[in-house]
Amino acid sequence: MSNEKRAARLRAEIARHNRAYYVEDAPLVPDADYDALVAELRALESAHPELASASSVTETVGAPVTATPFAPVEHAEPMLSLDNVFTVEDLEAWGERTARALEADPGAVRFAVEPKIDGLALSIVYLDGVLTQAATRGDGRVGEDVTANVRTIDNVPATIADAPGRVEVRGEVFLAPDDFLAMNARQRQLGEHEFANPRNAAAGSLRQKDPGVTASRPLSFLAYQLVGEIEARFAAHVDTLARMAEWGFLVAPETRRVEGVAAMVERSDWFEDHRHDLRYQIDGIVIKLDDLAERVRLGSTSRAPRWAIARKLPPEERSTRLTAVEVSIGRTGRATPYAVLEPVTIAGSTVALATLHNEDQVALKDVRPGDLVIVRKAGDVIPEVVGPVLEPGRRRARPWRFPTRCPECGAPLVRREGESDTYCVNPHCPAQLLQQIVHFCSRGALDIEGFGEQRVGQLIEAGLVADVADLFDLDPAAIASLEGFGELSARQLLDAARASREAPLSRVLVGLGIRHVGPVAARLLAQRFGDVDALAAAPLEALESVEGVGPVIAGSVHLYFREPETLERLARLKAAGLTLREGPAETRVAATLAGRAVVVTGTLEGYGREAAESAIVARGGTSPGSVSKKTYCVVVGAAPGASKVRRAEELGVPRIDATQFETLLETGAWTATLA
Repeated sequence: MSNEKRAARLRAEIARHNRAYYVEDAPLVPDADYDALVAELRALESAHPELASASSVTETVGAPVTATPFAPVEHAEPMLSLDNVFTVEDLEAWGERTARALEADPGAVRFAVEPKIDGLALSIVYLDGVLTQAATRGDGRVGEDVTANVRTIDNVPATIADAPGRVEVRGEVFLAPDDFLAMNARQRQLGEHEFANPRNAAAGSLRQKDPGVTASRPLSFLAYQLVGEIEARFAAHVDTLARMAEWGFLVAPETRRVEGVAAMVERSDWFEDHRHDLRYQIDGIVIKLDDLAERVRLGSTSRAPRWAIARKLPPEERSTRLTAVEVSIGRTGRATPYAVLEPVTIAGSTVALATLHNEDQVALKDVRPGDLVIVRKAGDVIPEVVGPVLEPGRRRARPWRFPTRCPECGAPLVRREGESDTYCVNPHCPAQLLQQIVHFCSRGALDIEGFGEQRVGQLIEAGLVADVADLFDLDPAAIASLEGFGELSARQLLDAARASREAPLSRVLVGLGIRHVGPVAARLLAQRFGDVDALAAAPLEALESVEGVGPVIAGSVHLYFREPETLERLARLKAAGLTLREGPAETRVAATLAGRAVVVTGTLEGYGREAAESAIVARGGTSPGSVSKKTYCVVVGAAPGASKVRRAEELGVPRIDATQFETLLETGAWTATLA
């Protein structure tokens, strides 16, 4: 294909995506894929200047406003876009170029570093302190009048004080992640379509014909710029943010003024590390010159200011080809469909597999082998397939159907009435056995080092292990004969298994994988009954009487200890030397936090993240990753997540400092709270 044809095709594709994103609020591909198209076109135009033109999509902003229910609004000053960088090296290079353009020392230039909100750009105009007009970005020159809808956003002031004449505030409309999840939960309850992501949901909510619909959505607005004559009253960008905060606008509290290119890069790194701790979804960091006079000196191109740049964070969504849909069998027999993908880099790691959750989700998303699909991976979350990217002219495969038999053992797969999950009903399924033993040896259970999935699979295939009890009676010579083993590694494996025999009963209960029994319930039961014999003999009423153990857990435990297979396994574990006791009463940890949710944010001296959470769970509590009305308290350590602290403030949840953590663990209370 000639360069001219390729450029024309890229322009058409980018224009199609611009319309879908800016006008229809329904992007067809993730931002990272769109950025790749634009980058390719820019490179082509740079290498072949004869292909470039002022009307190219690389020189324009947004998309033209077409026929809509909203009146057009011409912006007093264009709402420009931002140029992007994707690496630290490119960000440093931009900072140094900016310093040279100002004829300044790179170590002395002052920058403002703030989050790049993944929302909908908005301009709000006040005349003599009264909200008069609000408009979307549109194509940067002309947007849509959404004044009536913006008036319904709770944190947009209807009036502002000490603001004579015309004042224009620009920012982003967004949905906080917690609000987005709650909104989708309501959509599910109503049997209505769920929103794909917070940005789409915010944009669609703002552009409703009926302001009442907008009012029903939990939209927020974050202000990041003052425009027009009023800006001349200030010398620095951070001063304008302070004034907007005084007027009642939300401004990003994480914004910092820093001096020098090195400090600017360091602060942008902070946002990458804390992107999931913020109250809003971000896809990058915006770096601006803080000195407003320096901004005037540098000016702007037709599409972007020269005094600002956006550092895009590693994408958490990408598109790739779905090559197959397979089914895995877990330790409980649950059959989980998953996507086999052409490998793609998402959030800094290579993804080749992604979950599809269950049969209903596959049907709802309608993803089929051969489809181009969007895959999401946020932080440490397991990658998931969001949905297909429909390709005009490409014929799709038939809809995928859930298999009727287990892919591992051939037994029937059964979907229980009233449940969304499907199960292999063969208790001797080798896939279930593998996962049961791996779980038994995992860190959250007996923590037996060396028994990963590959090695356990070897032991099962060799006929050396058919139950967790076999782990404590292995033949060292037989292990040493396996591929990858020798006498030393075989002995280390056996020593690790035997060292775990003193594990407390609560860990054994977790390892046994009793349905509905997690670490908290296991500890409560182990502390109440002391040893496995008392627990196994306990009547249902006694199990239900344990505080923090409901009827569902109690019923599951009662049934488990009345199965012949369980009794045989316990007898073998006793014979192997497992204590199956929680320990003497005086050494047990008191359940001071039973039934309470304690959120930890930041670093606590003497505790890693897992250690702090384990200490809370050991005392009967839970340690969720987010703050809610049900949170008992928030422990605030060094470098805490700002969103968690703010959420606690908003909900009135007590906040205690790290020095109070030991007191909390010991007594379930504290002596003072943070102001």
